[in-house]
Amino acid sequence: MRRPLSAKTSSLGVTLTKLAVESQLEWLFREQSTEDYGIDAHLEIVRDNVVDGRLLALQIKSGHSFFSEKAHGGWWFRPDAQHVHYWVNHSLPVIVVLCDTATRICYWQLVNMTTLERTSDVGWKMLIPEVQKLDEDSRLRLEEAASADPYVLRLRNLQLSRTWMIMLANGERLVIEVEEWINKSSGRGAIKLGVVGPDGLAPDVRANWAIRLPGSEFHSAIPNLFSWAELNLHQETYEAADRERYESECVGYDSNDRQYQSMSFDEWALNQNLEMDAYRPYLQLMGEVEYTMLELTLNDLGKAFLTVDQFASQSR
Repeated sequence: MRRPLSAKTSSLGVTLTKLAVESQLEWLFREQSTEDYGIDAHLEIVRDNVVDGRLLALQIKSGHSFFSEKAHGGWWFRPDAQHVHYWVNHSLPVIVVLCDTATRICYWQLVNMTTLERTSDVGWKMLIPEVQKLDEDSRLRLEEAASADPYVLRLRNLQLSRTWMIMLANGERLVIEVEEWINKSSGRGAIKLGVVGPDGLAPDVRANWAIRLPGSEFHSAIPNLFSWAELNLHQETYEAADRERYESECVGYDSNDRQYQSMSFDEWALNQNLEMDAYRPYLQLMGEVEYTMLELTLNDLGKAFLTVDQFASQSR
């Protein structure tokens, strides 16, 4: 089956936006799952190598058709009423990004009741300025769009995690796999969030984003990113990884192909000081990258937020 041209164009738009965010702005780009209607990605601002929770939600459009309605100083973009309602009520500020796949330039506009205009047929239109390219010249304007009081920023982060909290409250198991480049002073890493299957292993990945935590120990910084949950080592992952290490170090075969053990698993585990309540990697590659698998459970903050959210939602 051939992939539709529209799918290729859409994918290219996301790729071009990601490239602009990471190479031009030197910020973090988080592509979102299809569950988030009308939002394709989040942009997280980095200032002086510090991430402080300021984010923007991105709706990415690409292809020649979005540049067909030229206006003075840019192009008209015409969203439907459902998207407009969703964007102006979103927990994050939303920007629309138009990607010109021919020139590989991305243009943007903040969505609010000032930039939006009613049309004669009760629709909406918004000017995407030709001068607002998604590059380093837009850094200050984008920072201003994402800025808010720390109280508001913390609430935004809780609202963004609402889906995951509800899944935990409904009995699903969620894990995060933390990738840490241990020899990099930049604090470079990544997080994958997934849903644990019936076998307890091979989680279905639902979100994947880069992180940068310079000057921070991952074991103390990661819990702060998930303030609504308790984080503990994922039991099935570590049982399998520890057993594999044990067998590679302590189990062998004699000339008659009979298995022997230099020590029992319990003895080996005691010598290794393995603890299920301590932050530790289950895998290390080439002495450069460590992977830690943590399971999330709702803490008091997460439970309280869901109670408040349910109350607030009753008036909608």
